[in-house]
Amino acid sequence: MNKKTKPDMKVALITGANRGIGFETARELGERGIRVVLGSRDPKKGREAASRLAARGIMAESVRLDVTLAADRRRTYAYLKKRYGKLDILVNNAAILVRDSLSLAPSEDLRRVFETNFFGTVELTQALLPLIRKAPAGRIVNVSSVVGSLTLHSDPKSRIYNSKIFSYDVTKTALNAFTVHLAFDLRSTKIKVNSADPGWVKTEMGGERALLEVSEGGKTSARLATLSEDGPTGRFFRLNESIPW
Repeated sequence: MNKKTKPDMKVALITGANRGIGFETARELGERGIRVVLGSRDPKKGREAASRLAARGIMAESVRLDVTLAADRRRTYAYLKKRYGKLDILVNNAAILVRDSLSLAPSEDLRRVFETNFFGTVELTQALLPLIRKAPAGRIVNVSSVVGSLTLHSDPKSRIYNSKIFSYDVTKTALNAFTVHLAFDLRSTKIKVNSADPGWVKTEMGGERALLEVSEGGKTSARLATLSEDGPTGRFFRLNESIPW
């Protein structure tokens, strides 16, 4: 453990954290006194984001992390193990979006979206789980979306019924399934695993028509990352509202 890190200080890794929802999640956690490690595919952008947080008095640093690359996943594990010896919080935020429909989705686009939104996330979590097990009470947050809900997608009365982007939607559904299975696997531990819907946020992905300001985008993830011992696991939330699978 780094000499500058107190034994009881929590450490959080947020993927895709150099901008948007990931950055705001890091800010929310950092303002609660948690040391945040920003995962970013672009090392320069990651360092710049960490510097912006540090300027606000937040303990922040960055690592180069493309969740689809095994070498990056191994490097991140080695870095966290050597520097902290544990990981209290993992926020799986990294995601990409390709606007398509079922009939028009090229297989290569579908595979590319799955590599980041699902496979890379699963493999990173598997790689870091030994460090999360070493934390007193680990928390794993999978940043999903309401569009991952099969219940709402199949209900003509739902607000998302007419909003379908095939590759993105199904990767978030798969991520939700991962949440359920991982929470079950870890049910005898103090680790909690939940899916978060950050809402429709004005990010580069969400667009200017979105309902929420960027500053609001990290609230649900931060809440689930700091759940108390009696908090839920294996659930899907938008703030305090439970979302159906």
